[in-house]
This record gives sequence, C-alpha cells and structure tokens, in this order.
Amino acid sequence: MKFGHIEILAADPKKSKQFYQDVLGFELTVDQGGGLYWLQNGSLEILIRPGSPPNATRRYEDAPTGLVLYTDDIDTTVRTLQQRGLIIRGTVDSDKCYTFADPDGNWFQLVDPNDH
Repeated sequence: MKFGHIEILAADPKKSKQFYQDVLGFELTVDQGGGLYWLQNGSLEILIRPGSPPNATRRYEDAPTGLVLYTDDIDTTVRTLQQRGLIIRGTVDSDKCYTFADPDGNWFQLVDPNDH
C-alpha cells in the first residue's frame, strides 16, 4: 500500500482552495465542480471537498492529526507565507517547528527536515 492523496474536509471549499493556493502555493489541477478541488504541491496531492471539518483545537498538540510540510529554508519560507497572510500560531518541540492551521482548523507543522 501507499498513500494516494489526502482529502481535506472543508465547510467552505472555495475559501479553503484559496488558502491552499494563495497562501501555501498549491497549484489547482482540477476543479471537479460541486466544491471538489484537486491541488498539488510537488508530489503531494490533496482533494478539498465539502464536509464537516474536525473540531477545531487551540493548539497543534491537541489536534487529532497534523500535517508536516518540509522546506530547506525555514526563515525565508516563514516570511513568504506570512506576507501571503499566514498566521503562525506557535512552535512545537523546538523553536524551528512552526505551527499553523488552515481555515477549517486542520493543523500543520512547517520544518526544515535537516535542522529541527
């Protein structure tokens, strides 16, 4: 077995699509209609679909799941994402593991895998 893609349940799929495109830099590959949006960043493919997102938590550590994004230049990536409107919510495990959430409360960690 291997992962095929990740599905993100969104209360407002259009708003979530904009976040993943405009803030995180994903490319829209297919607008399937009905609030189904396929996006890709490198080899990572996600499908945003209408649904009930998880109960939002206030901290990464309390979330039922977390998605981890890698970058090889953490400082530049954080600055770029903040300029695009991303709100860093804190760090976890070290001061180089930044956390943030998408519009539906799905939590992410941003790290340099070679330096954390």
